Amino acid sequence: MFNVKDFRPDQINVKTVDNFVVIHGKHEEQADQYGFVSREFTGRYWLPDDVEPHTVTSSLSQDGVLTIEAPKMLEPPPKKVRIVPITIQLPAAIEVAQSDYNS
Repeated sequence: MFNVKDFRPDQINVKTVDNFVVIHGKHEEQADQYGFVSREFTGRYWLPDDVEPHTVTSSLSQDGVLTIEAPKMLEPPPKKVRIVPITIQLPAAIEVAQSDYNS
């Protein structure tokens, strides 16, 4: 949850980039109770492996609270398994080591 009460909805952007949620808000100089001020922020937050970026949602309350939801997958992500092939070296490594030792 983020307090973005100083920004209009059209001044806030929420997007996913790879496995990150990026939140950006910016408004040009405007008058407030202290004078004139411009504001800008960017937040970048990592999504866990069990969250699909396309499922991220955001909502903005009337009092300026931005809520980001990133539901976990119902099933755990598949394990990343890769079979590493074994290559055969010729000549045999033991023979090479022994011939180097005997030399």
